[in-house]
Amino acid sequence: MNLKLERKRAFISGSTQGIGFAIAQQLLSEKVEVIINGRNKEKINEAVFKLKTEFPTAAISGIKADFEKKDDIDILLDKLTDIDILVNNVGVFDLKNFEDIADEDWYRIFEVNVMSAVRLSKRLLPQMLEKKSGRIIFISSESGVNIPGNMIHYGMTKAAMMAVSNGLSKLTIGTEVTVNTILGGPTYSDGVASTIEQIASMQNIEAQQMKNIIIQQTNPHSLLQRFINPSEIASLATYLASPLSIATNGTSVRADGGVLKTF
Repeated sequence: MNLKLERKRAFISGSTQGIGFAIAQQLLSEKVEVIINGRNKEKINEAVFKLKTEFPTAAISGIKADFEKKDDIDILLDKLTDIDILVNNVGVFDLKNFEDIADEDWYRIFEVNVMSAVRLSKRLLPQMLEKKSGRIIFISSESGVNIPGNMIHYGMTKAAMMAVSNGLSKLTIGTEVTVNTILGGPTYSDGVASTIEQIASMQNIEAQQMKNIIIQQTNPHSLLQRFINPSEIASLATYLASPLSIATNGTSVRADGGVLKTF
Protein backbone atom coordinates (compact mmCIF):
# COMPACT_ATOMS: atom_id res chain seq x y z
CA MET A 1 0.00 0.00 0.00
CA ASN A 2 1.27 3.47 -0.91
CA LEU A 3 0.80 5.64 2.20
CA LYS A 4 1.53 8.82 0.19
CA LEU A 5 4.11 10.07 2.70
CA GLU A 6 6.97 10.78 0.33
CA ARG A 7 8.63 14.18 0.94
CA LYS A 8 6.76 14.76 4.22
CA ARG A 9 8.83 16.03 7.17
CA ALA A 10 8.50 14.51 10.64
CA PHE A 11 9.77 15.27 14.13
CA ILE A 12 9.65 12.53 16.78
CA SER A 13 10.40 13.42 20.39
CA GLY A 14 12.32 10.87 22.44
CA SER A 15 13.29 8.74 19.46
CA THR A 16 16.81 7.38 19.93
CA GLN A 17 15.40 4.00 20.97
CA GLY A 18 12.22 2.07 21.58
CA ILE A 19 8.89 3.09 20.05
CA GLY A 20 10.19 6.45 18.84
CA PHE A 21 13.08 4.83 16.99
CA ALA A 22 10.75 2.22 15.46
CA ILE A 23 8.46 5.00 14.23
CA ALA A 24 11.47 6.75 12.67
CA GLN A 25 12.38 3.51 10.86
CA GLN A 26 8.93 3.03 9.40
CA LEU A 27 8.54 6.66 8.36
CA LEU A 28 11.93 6.53 6.65
CA SER A 29 10.84 3.41 4.80
CA GLU A 30 7.99 5.55 3.42
CA LYS A 31 10.53 8.19 2.27
CA VAL A 32 9.68 10.71 4.99
CA GLU A 33 12.36 13.18 6.09
CA VAL A 34 12.84 12.41 9.77
CA ILE A 35 14.26 14.43 12.66
CA ILE A 36 14.90 12.38 15.79
CA ASN A 37 15.48 13.65 19.30
CA GLY A 38 17.11 12.64 22.57
CA ARG A 39 18.81 14.04 25.66
CA ASN A 40 22.25 12.66 24.91
CA LYS A 41 24.25 13.78 21.87
CA GLU A 42 26.16 10.50 21.65
CA LYS A 43 22.95 8.46 21.64
CA ILE A 44 21.50 10.74 18.95
CA ASN A 45 24.60 10.28 16.77
CA GLU A 46 24.47 6.52 17.30
CA ALA A 47 20.78 6.39 16.37
CA VAL A 48 21.29 8.57 13.29
CA PHE A 49 24.17 6.32 12.20
CA LYS A 50 22.01 3.20 12.54
CA LEU A 51 19.21 4.79 10.54
CA LYS A 52 21.54 6.03 7.82
CA THR A 53 23.05 2.56 7.57
CA GLU A 54 19.58 1.08 7.11
CA PHE A 55 18.35 3.89 4.82
CA PRO A 56 21.44 5.27 3.05
CA THR A 57 19.55 7.66 0.75
CA ALA A 58 17.11 8.96 3.35
CA ALA A 59 17.08 12.43 4.93
CA ILE A 60 17.82 11.92 8.65
CA SER A 61 18.97 14.34 11.32
CA GLY A 62 18.86 14.69 15.10
CA ILE A 63 18.34 17.49 17.59
CA LYS A 64 19.43 17.28 21.23
CA ALA A 65 16.86 18.50 23.75
CA ASP A 66 16.12 17.56 27.34
CA PHE A 67 12.45 18.27 28.03
CA GLU A 68 13.25 19.00 31.67
CA LYS A 69 15.36 22.01 30.59
CA LYS A 70 13.60 25.15 29.38
CA ASP A 71 16.65 26.43 27.45
CA ASP A 72 16.87 23.16 25.52
CA ILE A 73 13.17 23.33 24.68
CA ASP A 74 13.40 26.93 23.45
CA ILE A 75 16.34 26.08 21.17
CA LEU A 76 14.53 23.02 19.85
CA LEU A 77 11.32 24.92 19.07
CA ASP A 78 13.24 27.55 17.13
CA LYS A 79 14.74 24.82 14.93
CA LEU A 80 11.43 23.18 14.02
CA THR A 81 9.95 24.56 10.83
CA ASP A 82 7.88 23.06 8.01
CA ILE A 83 7.00 19.98 10.04
CA ASP A 84 4.22 17.90 8.51
CA ILE A 85 4.14 15.17 11.16
CA LEU A 86 4.67 15.63 14.90
CA VAL A 87 4.95 12.53 17.06
CA ASN A 88 4.76 13.33 20.78
CA ASN A 89 6.54 10.25 22.06
CA VAL A 90 9.00 11.34 24.76
CA GLY A 91 8.11 10.03 28.20
CA VAL A 92 9.47 8.94 31.57
CA PHE A 93 8.07 6.60 34.21
CA ASP A 94 8.95 4.94 37.47
CA LEU A 95 7.34 2.50 39.87
CA LYS A 96 6.34 4.07 43.17
CA ASN A 97 3.72 3.52 45.82
CA PHE A 98 1.31 6.44 46.04
CA GLU A 99 2.48 7.47 49.51
CA ASP A 100 6.09 7.60 48.25
CA ILE A 101 5.43 9.91 45.28
CA ALA A 102 6.85 13.31 46.23
CA ASP A 103 5.43 16.54 44.80
CA GLU A 104 8.62 16.85 42.72
CA ASP A 105 7.91 13.46 41.14
CA TRP A 106 4.44 14.58 40.06
CA TYR A 107 5.77 17.82 38.58
CA ARG A 108 8.70 16.17 36.80
CA ILE A 109 6.70 13.43 35.09
CA PHE A 110 3.99 15.92 34.08
CA GLU A 111 6.62 18.34 32.74
CA VAL A 112 8.22 15.71 30.50
CA ASN A 113 5.25 13.59 29.45
CA VAL A 114 2.57 16.24 29.05
CA MET A 115 4.15 19.67 28.75
CA SER A 116 6.62 18.45 26.10
CA ALA A 117 3.63 17.61 23.89
CA VAL A 118 1.84 20.85 24.79
CA ARG A 119 4.83 23.00 23.86
CA LEU A 120 5.59 21.16 20.62
CA SER A 121 1.94 21.20 19.56
CA LYS A 122 1.58 24.88 20.46
CA ARG A 123 4.47 25.71 18.13
CA LEU A 124 3.63 23.39 15.24
CA LEU A 125 -0.18 23.17 15.13
CA PRO A 126 -0.65 26.79 13.96
CA GLN A 127 1.77 26.12 11.07
CA MET A 128 -0.21 23.03 10.09
CA LEU A 129 -3.53 24.86 10.32
CA GLU A 130 -2.17 27.62 8.09
CA LYS A 131 -1.23 24.99 5.48
CA LYS A 132 -4.50 23.13 6.19
CA SER A 133 -2.62 19.85 6.42
CA GLY A 134 -0.58 17.97 9.00
CA ARG A 135 -0.57 15.23 11.59
CA ILE A 136 -0.05 15.27 15.35
CA ILE A 137 0.18 11.90 17.09
CA PHE A 138 0.37 11.45 20.85
CA ILE A 139 1.94 8.19 22.07
CA SER A 140 -0.04 7.49 25.22
CA SER A 141 -0.68 4.17 26.97
CA GLU A 142 -3.40 1.84 28.18
CA SER A 143 -2.17 2.99 31.60
CA GLY A 144 -4.02 6.23 30.92
CA VAL A 145 -7.29 4.27 31.01
CA ASN A 146 -6.45 1.46 33.43
CA ILE A 147 -4.30 3.43 35.89
CA PRO A 148 -1.67 1.21 37.59
CA GLY A 149 -1.75 1.36 41.36
CA ASN A 150 2.04 1.53 41.51
CA MET A 151 2.34 4.22 38.79
CA ILE A 152 -0.56 6.57 39.48
CA HIS A 153 1.48 9.64 38.56
CA TYR A 154 2.46 8.05 35.22
CA GLY A 155 -1.11 6.99 34.45
CA MET A 156 -2.26 10.53 35.22
CA THR A 157 0.06 11.94 32.55
CA LYS A 158 -1.10 9.42 29.95
CA ALA A 159 -4.73 10.34 30.64
CA ALA A 160 -3.80 14.02 30.34
CA MET A 161 -2.19 13.38 26.95
CA MET A 162 -5.49 11.96 25.68
CA ALA A 163 -7.33 15.04 26.94
CA VAL A 164 -4.92 17.48 25.28
CA SER A 165 -4.99 15.53 22.03
CA ASN A 166 -8.77 15.43 21.92
CA GLY A 167 -9.02 19.14 22.68
CA LEU A 168 -6.54 20.06 19.95
CA SER A 169 -8.48 18.03 17.40
CA LYS A 170 -11.41 20.45 17.90
CA LEU A 171 -9.22 23.20 16.40
CA THR A 172 -8.74 21.36 13.09
CA ILE A 173 -12.28 21.78 11.73
CA GLY A 174 -12.31 22.49 8.00
CA THR A 175 -8.70 21.43 7.44
CA GLU A 176 -6.84 18.22 6.65
CA VAL A 177 -4.98 18.38 9.96
CA THR A 178 -5.64 15.51 12.37
CA VAL A 179 -4.72 14.96 16.01
CA ASN A 180 -4.91 11.46 17.44
CA THR A 181 -3.62 9.37 20.32
CA ILE A 182 -2.23 5.84 20.31
CA LEU A 183 -2.87 3.77 23.43
CA GLY A 184 0.01 1.34 23.52
CA GLY A 185 0.04 -1.78 25.66
CA PRO A 186 2.96 -3.55 27.38
CA THR A 187 5.78 -3.01 24.91
CA TYR A 188 9.20 -4.66 24.80
CA SER A 189 11.18 -1.46 24.54
CA ASP A 190 14.91 -1.16 25.22
CA GLY A 191 14.40 -0.18 28.86
CA VAL A 192 11.98 -3.04 29.51
CA ALA A 193 14.28 -5.50 27.73
CA SER A 194 17.26 -4.45 29.82
CA THR A 195 15.32 -4.82 33.07
CA ILE A 196 13.94 -8.24 32.14
CA GLU A 197 17.35 -9.50 31.07
CA GLN A 198 18.81 -8.42 34.41
CA ILE A 199 16.04 -10.13 36.38
CA ALA A 200 16.38 -13.29 34.25
CA SER A 201 20.13 -13.34 34.81
CA MET A 202 19.71 -13.02 38.58
CA GLN A 203 17.20 -15.88 38.60
CA ASN A 204 19.33 -17.96 36.19
CA ILE A 205 16.58 -18.41 33.59
CA GLU A 206 16.21 -17.44 29.93
CA ALA A 207 15.02 -13.91 29.12
CA GLN A 208 12.13 -15.30 27.03
CA GLN A 209 10.93 -17.35 29.97
CA MET A 210 11.11 -14.25 32.17
CA LYS A 211 9.10 -12.28 29.60
CA ASN A 212 6.36 -14.91 29.67
CA ILE A 213 6.28 -14.96 33.46
CA ILE A 214 5.97 -11.17 33.69
CA ILE A 215 3.15 -11.02 31.14
CA GLN A 216 1.25 -13.72 33.02
CA GLN A 217 1.76 -11.91 36.33
CA THR A 218 0.96 -8.38 35.17
CA ASN A 219 -1.44 -8.89 32.24
CA PRO A 220 -2.89 -12.42 32.44
CA HIS A 221 -5.94 -11.40 30.37
CA SER A 222 -3.94 -10.01 27.44
CA LEU A 223 -5.34 -11.31 24.18
CA LEU A 224 -1.89 -11.11 22.57
CA GLN A 225 -0.29 -13.07 25.44
CA ARG A 226 3.10 -11.47 24.88
CA PHE A 227 4.84 -8.10 24.88
CA ILE A 228 4.11 -5.85 21.92
CA ASN A 229 7.05 -5.12 19.63
CA PRO A 230 7.84 -1.40 19.15
CA SER A 231 7.45 -1.92 15.38
CA GLU A 232 3.81 -2.93 15.96
CA ILE A 233 3.08 0.44 17.60
CA ALA A 234 5.05 2.13 14.81
CA SER A 235 2.87 0.54 12.13
CA LEU A 236 -0.21 2.24 13.54
CA ALA A 237 1.64 5.55 13.96
CA THR A 238 2.76 5.43 10.34
CA TYR A 239 -0.78 4.89 9.12
CA LEU A 240 -2.07 7.77 11.27
CA ALA A 241 0.68 9.96 9.81
CA SER A 242 -0.55 9.17 6.31
CA PRO A 243 -3.04 11.18 4.22
CA LEU A 244 -5.02 7.93 4.02
CA SER A 245 -6.04 8.34 7.67
CA ILE A 246 -7.89 11.65 7.12
CA ALA A 247 -11.18 10.27 8.49
CA THR A 248 -9.54 9.40 11.83
CA ASN A 249 -9.38 12.51 13.99
CA GLY A 250 -9.81 13.33 17.67
CA THR A 251 -9.71 9.72 18.78
CA SER A 252 -7.65 7.33 20.87
CA VAL A 253 -6.67 4.29 18.83
CA ARG A 254 -5.58 1.16 20.67
CA ALA A 255 -2.53 -0.96 20.04
CA ASP A 256 -2.75 -2.54 23.47
CA GLY A 257 -2.68 -6.24 22.67
CA GLY A 258 -6.21 -6.61 24.02
CA VAL A 259 -5.27 -5.62 27.57
CA LEU A 260 -8.13 -3.12 27.91
CA LYS A 261 -11.54 -4.64 28.41
CA THR A 262 -13.73 -1.57 27.81
CA PHE A 263 -15.32 -0.87 24.43
